[in-house]
Amino acid sequence: MEMAGEAAQGFLGVSQSFTGRRWIGPDPARDRAAEALAQATGLGTALCHVLAQREIPASEAAAYLDPKLRDLLPDPRGLKDMDAAAARIVAALAAGERIAVFADYDVDGGSSAALLIRFARALGHGLTLYVPDRIDEGYGPNAPAMSHLAASHDLIICVDCGTLSHDALAAAQGADVIVLDHHLGGETLPPALAVVNPNRADESGDLGHLCAAGVVFLALVEVNRLRRSAGLPCPDLMALLDLVALATVADVAPLIGVNRAFVRSGLTVLHRRANAGLVALADVAGLDQPPGSRHLGFVLGPRINAGGRIGQADLGARLLSCDDPDQAAQMAQALEQENTRRREIESQVREATMAQAEARGTDGALVWAAAEGWHPGVVGIVAARMVEATGRPAVVIGFEGDQGKGSGRSVSGVDLGAAVQRLAHDGDITKGGGHRMAAGLSLTKDQLEPAMERLETLLAAQGAGSGGPRALRLDGVVMPSAMTAELIDQLEQAGPYGQSAPMPRFALPRVMVYSARQIGKGHLKLSFGDAGGPRREAIAFGAYDSDLGPAVEAHIGQPLNLAGTLELNHWNGRSTVQLRLDDAAAIKV
Repeated sequence: MEMAGEAAQGFLGVSQSFTGRRWIGPDPARDRAAEALAQATGLGTALCHVLAQREIPASEAAAYLDPKLRDLLPDPRGLKDMDAAAARIVAALAAGERIAVFADYDVDGGSSAALLIRFARALGHGLTLYVPDRIDEGYGPNAPAMSHLAASHDLIICVDCGTLSHDALAAAQGADVIVLDHHLGGETLPPALAVVNPNRADESGDLGHLCAAGVVFLALVEVNRLRRSAGLPCPDLMALLDLVALATVADVAPLIGVNRAFVRSGLTVLHRRANAGLVALADVAGLDQPPGSRHLGFVLGPRINAGGRIGQADLGARLLSCDDPDQAAQMAQALEQENTRRREIESQVREATMAQAEARGTDGALVWAAAEGWHPGVVGIVAARMVEATGRPAVVIGFEGDQGKGSGRSVSGVDLGAAVQRLAHDGDITKGGGHRMAAGLSLTKDQLEPAMERLETLLAAQGAGSGGPRALRLDGVVMPSAMTAELIDQLEQAGPYGQSAPMPRFALPRVMVYSARQIGKGHLKLSFGDAGGPRREAIAFGAYDSDLGPAVEAHIGQPLNLAGTLELNHWNGRSTVQLRLDDAAAIKV
């Protein structure tokens, strides 16, 4: 338990940092558990602290550090409707039937579609790709599109969407429909041959952490099993794990259970640079090092999303399924341009949303903002920025006339998707749904204020906004001299890191700031060290969007407490250790 004095004063005496957070240090009980793990396993202390935080016992440490897909992959047949879905896909491929894939426009939808397209292509079968336009059609299947596809196809597979699309799926007359999804289901299922979704109301929820690409991968595992038993050739599914890893991280799926193996194995596949689309995207982004989970979420993912947000909706899925390097390079360049435009639009909307949210107050269970003309393609990512800034679930809504489309992002432990779905069920909003960490909604201007008020009540009941000042949790203390590549290698063994498995964050107490300056568009670069020790560098992206950048710059030549994660910075063929700065605080005297 945290000591009462530290609870009041904060770790290292930081009760309010430059970003307004109270620092919380490691639990003494976890320190003892880490020491016991180190003695029992012989592993390094820093690594054992991560394992202790994950509550991994010594007997399971080796398996946790080396997650194998063969050990963690669940039986696909444990999901309802999987038998029917896989059998229908096998039959359609064997008979050469016309198959269409209806995919969501985000990374998860694009990756899911690319999985199916690449699988079928390996068997000499082409699939029709359909991705709805975010502006004109909105999220998920719609009746006109489904009717159009049904007129020329025998089977339609909806990926990362469809679970709540009763009317749209009913319009697919003459074609069978399969849904492979992970969004929260309703009380009834849509009219489909099969709805495979670990978050159906009648599922156990044991696999509820899967993203849609994970569900699609399980479906293909079962398709391969049926083909193998019939003596038919089976495509190599392991070669497709880079797509599953990308979707898992980009869709903020928790990195637990089989998701850890998906991402660990998928990164290995990604390093082989076999997917022409991902190679082109990494190259156009200037990625000059083997990608890690952070690059999936913050470098590759946003660029793929850019097409669906403000550009050509199907561009990301087409890139991910492309085998031609020249075509892939052209599509990657187009996505890079769209991503640049997306950042410009996002910056304008983010400034307006934060001003509105702060005027309304950011101490409750929900922060939200709404206005006319905000581009629906950026409201989700702006909501994520609001979560980062406030530590509260956030919703951002753009109106066009009386109709508004919004997106929300949540914090750990608060199920935003369920709360939004409750609003839709009760008629407080026109439409809404999602999963624990993200949700989308549609509503009118008359519904706006009452809906946000009720949403805040629902989220407060889950504990959102409680606990006083925002907290920054730290895993321990490290000195600049201990920032080594060897330490980073140790910590990487416990990866991949992401949702529900955060990177270890350390405090560096009383270090001298030798230099600090703004670089790029609002980023902070600084050098620091301690007496007689080596100088180290740190980077804080977007630091000048908050008080962090100016405050650190004002303390050049003075000691500060710093907090952040350790990483290797690759530049011009050299690798150096640096701190990715999350926060800083003045020294109390």
